[in-house]
Amino acid sequence: MRITRIETFSTQSIGFVRITAEDGSQGWGQVSTYNSDITSTVLHRQVAPYVLGAEFDDIDKLTDKVIAREHKFPGSYMKRALGGFDTAIWDLRGKQAGLPVVSLLGGTPGRLRAYASSMKRDITPAQEAERFRRLRDEFGFDAFKFRVAAEYGHDVDEWPGRTEEIVPAIRKALGDGVALLVDANSGFSPKRAIEVGRLLQDHGVEHFEEPCLYWELAQTKEVADALDIAVTGGEQDCEIATWRHMIDMRAVDIVQPDILYLGGISRTLRVCRMAQAAGLPVTPHAANWGLVTLFTMHLLRAIEGAGKYLEFSIEGPDYYPWQYGLFRKFPYEVVDGHVTVSGEPGWGVEVDPEWLARSRYQASEFS
Repeated sequence: MRITRIETFSTQSIGFVRITAEDGSQGWGQVSTYNSDITSTVLHRQVAPYVLGAEFDDIDKLTDKVIAREHKFPGSYMKRALGGFDTAIWDLRGKQAGLPVVSLLGGTPGRLRAYASSMKRDITPAQEAERFRRLRDEFGFDAFKFRVAAEYGHDVDEWPGRTEEIVPAIRKALGDGVALLVDANSGFSPKRAIEVGRLLQDHGVEHFEEPCLYWELAQTKEVADALDIAVTGGEQDCEIATWRHMIDMRAVDIVQPDILYLGGISRTLRVCRMAQAAGLPVTPHAANWGLVTLFTMHLLRAIEGAGKYLEFSIEGPDYYPWQYGLFRKFPYEVVDGHVTVSGEPGWGVEVDPEWLARSRYQASEFS
């Protein structure tokens, strides 16, 4: 089977991909969020020429071909574009087989525990604790992630003393019966990260994400080696060679690939296999209500070595206004702290036609 048409529908914030095969069957995917209009152009200009008219039975072989042909352009945009193509192929395959993607991956539909993931730093510890309590009571969440440091802050906190204040405040507000996770977004030097990590350990936090500059793997390893808490990372990394090095040196205790930053389901499966061989759990990054969270749900229900929970954003229209009105039916319902992977074919989701009509449209065809 060959792909004859690739269409993109994008805004600056998010972009969807529709592919059509020679038999008329179609599949939907998504390029990564953030500058998605640029990523969609990359897809048409630097991916489409190599995949239109090509057999797509071996996605790894096809994406590797694109990367090899466009070797002068490694890095994020290429992988974000490939992610849109890859995820559309998985949807098409699922629809052709009448199966959800999770089943194609070797798993089964069903429930997944989710953790409530806060993106905010412009929030006081008391305000964060209050919304966590509300989410616990309303949706049954029993795991929560909050932010410390300032994003890429070089040891400067969002405001003085916030990190030391919020950690005990959240634990006190929620008690010992919930799991707590913390994200520093590359905010600390190793020395400061180790200090904060010990504070986290003292308050029973179980997950310390991206403590140091993410590209300085030796710094992250220094922190991981010094602490008993699980040090995690990898969301930004999009090169397989970087992942191999990170896992081989055991820079982190839990790996966190982002399916769309990395280049799709198939490339993420490579990282999952490397992590499994090293005995490292996989808790992917999925920080918004675009399709990346749905893709991650299917993946986690299928892989060996899946982490304890799914990242689930709790941010509303004040933070992510663009994530509303994307789908005919909202695919994320949290009940008792869990979400459910459905048994509908493919991804089991339909992009809202009104949203599509407002987006920027581009198409490439095989001739």
